[in-house]
Amino acid sequence: MAYKRDFQPQPLTLLPPCMHLRSKAIYVTGDPDPRTPEEASSTRFNCWCNRTQYVIGPDHVLVERGTCIEGRDCYEGRQ
Repeated sequence: MAYKRDFQPQPLTLLPPCMHLRSKAIYVTGDPDPRTPEEASSTRFNCWCNRTQYVIGPDHVLVERGTCIEGRDCYEGRQ
């Protein structure tokens, strides 16, 4: 049987992301618009934290557009 990986759709969030969140979409379009499904879904799988330079944040949790928002321990807003 072939390996199949399924991803659950992530709900779109309009909350501002952490200033340390990075994705490929930022370097292509400048600033990803979370209301655009193409950019929202692409940032889910290609995100990393600029503080750790990895897909795991300083709080040892996976980095994603929908989770790197206010309320997370390592969150820093834009100044």
